[in-house]
Amino acid sequence: MSGANAGLERYAWLSIAAAIATIGLKTLAWHVTGSVGLLSDALESVVNLVAAMLALSMLRVAAAPPDEAHPFGRFKAEYFASGIEGALIVFAAGSIAYAAIPRLWAPQPLDAPGLGIGLSVFASLINLGVAMALIRVGRSEHSIALEADGHHLMTDVWTSAGVILAVGLVWVTGWLILDPLIALAVAVHIVWTGVGLMRRSYAGLLDAAIAGAERADIEKIFAEYRRRYPIEFHAVLTRQAGARRFISFHLLVPDAWTVAQAHQLSEEVEERIRSLVPNAILFSHLEPISHPASYDDIKLERW
Repeated sequence: MSGANAGLERYAWLSIAAAIATIGLKTLAWHVTGSVGLLSDALESVVNLVAAMLALSMLRVAAAPPDEAHPFGRFKAEYFASGIEGALIVFAAGSIAYAAIPRLWAPQPLDAPGLGIGLSVFASLINLGVAMALIRVGRSEHSIALEADGHHLMTDVWTSAGVILAVGLVWVTGWLILDPLIALAVAVHIVWTGVGLMRRSYAGLLDAAIAGAERADIEKIFAEYRRRYPIEFHAVLTRQAGARRFISFHLLVPDAWTVAQAHQLSEEVEERIRSLVPNAILFSHLEPISHPASYDDIKLERW
């Protein structure tokens, strides 16, 4: 396992530890208050634990080296983690609604709300710190699994904020109906995050192109080399699989060039692209610039 992969796994373990800690704190908060909002918050933390364990397992699968059966690696495994986490977020929202709706018709008084709020605030601070770390590292290391796990934890922070607000208002005003109402409002809010994660995973599994900014950087490199040499580029294709970017292009060179000269230039261009596009795997193909057949594959490559 590479050092980078080991580092990502450490953050996944951090997420698991945070989930275990918050499950205990929030379950205790629900036990002392009887609040349906705090119960829904504890249920979501259980989902967080499952999601964190899934993220860890998928990070390990994605880090496995290529083999005969998987010559391009298993980088897309992270999309499965992200998609399932999105579904789990939606499931958590459904669980919150299931627990809250009966309380709309039969509100229940709360016991020891001050203690429950204190426990929930402490758990939320743990989740907030871990979520910010996961999102930051996920983005910097291009790990959609860690980033998805961070967003999942952040939805838990929002859930807890809504629940704490509800319990506090019930405590101050005595309006018991606020407990299930705010729990339902939080459920609606976090559904949006879950759907967004599922959409990103779906796009990644369909071999979506790399980001537009990265494609623009590649075109700038091509434009520079067109000015320096009598060459051309076409059939540029890109796709992203987890943290990896796969980029292929055809390099058309003058007929008089030797294979060694053309190969040296292609290696130079590939190295320039790697310096600008992180985690890029390059495939280039050499063609004679004056031969008509060199242009027959442009359209075919793009279908």
